[in-house]
Amino acid sequence: MSATYNIAIDGPAGAGKSTIARGLADRLGFIYVDTGAMYRAMGLYFHRQGIRMEDEDAVAGACGEIEISLRYRDGLQRVILNGEDVSELIRTEEVGRLASACSVYASVRQKLLSLQQDLAASANVIMDGRDIGTCVLPGAQTKIYLTASVEVRAGRRFRELMAKGKSSDLEEIKKEIRERDDRDMHREIAPLKQAEDAVLVDSSDLSAEQVMERIIAIAMERGLAQAPGVTCEG
Repeated sequence: MSATYNIAIDGPAGAGKSTIARGLADRLGFIYVDTGAMYRAMGLYFHRQGIRMEDEDAVAGACGEIEISLRYRDGLQRVILNGEDVSELIRTEEVGRLASACSVYASVRQKLLSLQQDLAASANVIMDGRDIGTCVLPGAQTKIYLTASVEVRAGRRFRELMAKGKSSDLEEIKKEIRERDDRDMHREIAPLKQAEDAVLVDSSDLSAEQVMERIIAIAMERGLAQAPGVTCEG
């Protein structure tokens, strides 16, 4: 039996991966690893340095200047970029676009891969992203491909922005989601796709609680109950 138990959750933007992964981590006593936050930190650094995402050589050259680490405070993940806590700064729409744009480069992906794999080897983790089950943690005991319709994902994002008092256009959000899906699914390196041994979970008509229950049931079938250090609290 593996020394740690890993759950990999992949899927398109807006499918609810982070919300579900955080909730599962709390219930199971796992560490939640938000890989998207790492790419956002990379994007933020490039933006601050005035590096254009189209300039692959400049992006690759700057990777050596970047140090990213994760810290956990009161059970919450904090993202540290070159010694600075950027956990709030990376949550803008602009940084999200930069993260998606820079993630197509091998230099950026390699920079973060070893950190992500080291975390998974040292603790029970739930990790979400675009290529976790296919590339980052191919040996994860449970792999989930979490998706939802474009309409549902856009609606969730629209309500989230409105709740924050930010004006937004639903049709524009749908357009951006479709464009990001296309970019993520057709990038040359580690494209978004369902791993062969991943279970498809469509959250379009499910509550977050129902999605978590479904994933826990899948993980239980794949040895979760026998895994070291798992609390399986309701």
